[in-house]
Amino acid sequence: MSRKKDKILYVQTSGVDTPERLYSPFVLGMSAAAMGVEASVFFMIKGVTVVKNGEAEKVQMGTFPDLKSIIDQAVSAGVKLYVCEQSTQLFGMSRGDFIPEAKIVGAATLTDLSLDANVVMTF
Repeated sequence: MSRKKDKILYVQTSGVDTPERLYSPFVLGMSAAAMGVEASVFFMIKGVTVVKNGEAEKVQMGTFPDLKSIIDQAVSAGVKLYVCEQSTQLFGMSRGDFIPEAKIVGAATLTDLSLDANVVMTF
């Protein structure tokens, strides 16, 4: 009998103004991917600032590498990144303002990802 693949969704609402809240979804996503779980991060509200070009390189906490390095590692591990288009409009950002690994999606995508996930966590 085939089992549905486990999925986890991390919703990032915190932005670069709260750097202590930014590493978790990527580190946890890498851990989930290593366990065979499909991991996704959905950025909304101020969370969209995390994947804006040039911003993650400016974030570095403690002995951790800069946030851009952690994002690159997460993407390499298979973590998918989604950016809420309506949130980008809220802050006057355009589609070209974001790292290429982050897919711009509509609000309904959050509902779809949430309904399909076994677990949803918010940061």
